[in-house]
Amino acid sequence: MFGIGVPELVLILIIGLVVFGPGKLPGVGKALGQSIKEFKQANSDDKTVDVTEQKKIDAEKK
Repeated sequence: MFGIGVPELVLILIIGLVVFGPGKLPGVGKALGQSIKEFKQANSDDKTVDVTEQKKIDAEKK
């Protein structure tokens, strides 16, 4: 996706372990996962609203 291979991923995990420590790292991962999930959901909801609004506009033109 972003050209991240195994060595880069390991380096990112090691840096995260040093910065956040072993106790907080699972919490940080969980928060990051929830943020990505909410972003994807909001993005798909926005697309649904756009399609619904477009249908209303098309119906008004007829």
